Amino acid sequence: MRKSFPDWIKPMAATLTQERFKGAEWIFERKFDGIRLLVYKQGSRVELFSRNRLPQTFPRLAQAIASLPHQELILDGEIDWHGPSAYHVFDIMWLDGRDLTNLPLEERRAQLRKLPLVPPLQRVTALHDEAPWERAQREGWEGVIAKRRGSLYEQRRSPNWLKMKCELAQEFVVGGFTEPQGKRAGLGALLVGYYEGEDFVFAGKIGTGFTTKLLLDLRAQLDRLEIQKPPFTKAVGLPRLRAHWVQPQIVVQVGFIQWTRHNKLRHPRLLGMRGDKNAREVVRE
Repeated sequence: MRKSFPDWIKPMAATLTQERFKGAEWIFERKFDGIRLLVYKQGSRVELFSRNRLPQTFPRLAQAIASLPHQELILDGEIDWHGPSAYHVFDIMWLDGRDLTNLPLEERRAQLRKLPLVPPLQRVTALHDEAPWERAQREGWEGVIAKRRGSLYEQRRSPNWLKMKCELAQEFVVGGFTEPQGKRAGLGALLVGYYEGEDFVFAGKIGTGFTTKLLLDLRAQLDRLEIQKPPFTKAVGLPRLRAHWVQPQIVVQVGFIQWTRHNKLRHPRLLGMRGDKNAREVVRE
């Protein structure tokens, strides 16, 4: 049964993850550094919208969409930041009276492959790298999207789409830690910083990237270094509840998305220990 063309389908949003994983139940795609763009084609009428439903104007793109051999289309994708050199199409939600949002991801991708896309329209293809996030880092991409096989197109932020953003990485010095809560063992988060001249500057807390064994090993090391007062001399935003302070000797490697405007780490995760690095040499890179 043919359905009425919808006014709006709320675009599905990905959930940010700090994990790096692989598995047969996931399809990986490149995350483009651009502007989310929704395409609505009904007969000769083509409308372009941002994810917040603001009208967009890209004449060359609209002309390419208009030439597609379908009366009704709703597409999801991203357009390059620096001008509409390409529209990277990664999903199709509507096709000639058919609502495709309730189809599994693989079936929507199959429908998308049938569209005769020509530049500036480009179909986003699956990545088959062993570690696609490493390729993203190497080639300077914004990141990688992991999409769960069999998932539907949900009009919300969903755990079935996970975005892995490329990270910055550098060393930090541990100046304290918080107590674990719930079933977590060892410690809650590391409180880390860097040196700026003679000052030891608090940079944030790291609560992900640990194994249970590492949490317990770190707690044993940190207990031996415990002191009464915070070692940080610049400490805006330093937690006080359930916090312990240590001599700043242990150096860790940390991945993070960016520095916030308050000069704190955004979405940090532990990458490893740096026993080869002198704590006093750690500065903001």
